[in-house]
Amino acid sequence: MSAEKTEKVEIKNLRDFWSFFWSELKPKGPIFTPFNIISAPVIVIGLALIVYRLAIGLGDTTNMNNDFPWGIWKGAIVMSGIAIAGGGYTLGFVVYITGMERFRPILRETVLFAFLCYVFYAPALLIEIGRWWNFQNPFIGYEFGVSSVLFIVAWHFVLYMITLGIEFSPAAAEWLGMKRVRKIVGATAVGAVALGVMLSIHHQAGLGALISMGHAKLHPLWYTEFIPGLFFFSSIFAGPSMMIIVSSVTQKVFSNRVDEEYRKSHADIVVGLGKMCAGVMFAYLFLTFILAHHEHDLQYINTPMGYWWLTEVVGLGLIPMLLFINGVQNRNLSTIQLAAILAVMGAALNRFNCAFIAYNWFLPLEARYSPYWMEVVVTFGITFLMIWIFRFAINRMHVLSRQPEWAAAIDKH
Repeated sequence: MSAEKTEKVEIKNLRDFWSFFWSELKPKGPIFTPFNIISAPVIVIGLALIVYRLAIGLGDTTNMNNDFPWGIWKGAIVMSGIAIAGGGYTLGFVVYITGMERFRPILRETVLFAFLCYVFYAPALLIEIGRWWNFQNPFIGYEFGVSSVLFIVAWHFVLYMITLGIEFSPAAAEWLGMKRVRKIVGATAVGAVALGVMLSIHHQAGLGALISMGHAKLHPLWYTEFIPGLFFFSSIFAGPSMMIIVSSVTQKVFSNRVDEEYRKSHADIVVGLGKMCAGVMFAYLFLTFILAHHEHDLQYINTPMGYWWLTEVVGLGLIPMLLFINGVQNRNLSTIQLAAILAVMGAALNRFNCAFIAYNWFLPLEARYSPYWMEVVVTFGITFLMIWIFRFAINRMHVLSRQPEWAAAIDKH
């Protein structure tokens, strides 16, 4: 649906809503594309495996055990996914709180991506809980009480997901032509962002606090009492790095939906995000090396796990930081995009290491965790489904384009 046609839509009752919604389900482009042909069967199989896992249990569907209770679903989908979703609160703070308007063209896309990350990573939490029907226990503090880290993380997760939904709701209201709703939700933007920043800071750090509780089983190079702070810092550069990648892809794949103003400003936005990532990565790496030296962990450098730590910190930390600096100085978008890919890989690898690679590192290799094929298929299925929904929203809503005139008029008043 074109932007002009979208502006004329106005939902007055439930019948109008369903009529409009079903019409919008019609594909906006070719159906049999390589991506659709590959991803559709994976999504179907992944959903079937989720049902199978919920019915049968973890034992026959994963390689997790008492030594490795966290597998790829938490390590890859949740731990790493939440880190790369950090662009939502980072860009929200930059635009609404600090007033850097040059990043506004990318804000809706960033919030949409972060919102979908949380919405689709929630099922990953559910399917990795052994007795999934007791999912409500962390929210009510059952047995372990309301002072536990898990209680805090659970509530911050859900509240921030709701907050992201509120932040993105103006775009949905514009899509549906709901002018009264658009006026209400538009007025809550700054408050939602402020709440979202506070919730996300605690949530990102809370994940690190969960990891720190297993310090006796975590390799010394990765364990520090400041893991919560390091997790928070890594999300600040991982989120914007991911948005450099996502925005660069959407500029090409959804070029017909990109506003001309956004197209012209994209290079400046990428350079600005690259500068931001370089600065935060410097602080993150500085703290990482200082803590490793202070806690006498550098003695492990000349070991296999030490080489792996250097791969993460130097290969996927220091090198992308230097690439960010070089790319920003020369305004080389390709260099910045390469740096962003490496930075995202570094943040993800850090979460993998903390969740299961550097966890129980002293066990023999044959006793270590490796993901079962069902876990891998489910992971790809969830990721592909998220991409489908992201594409659906991009093709129908004012995410990459200027908002309708009537919505702009509401914001002015």
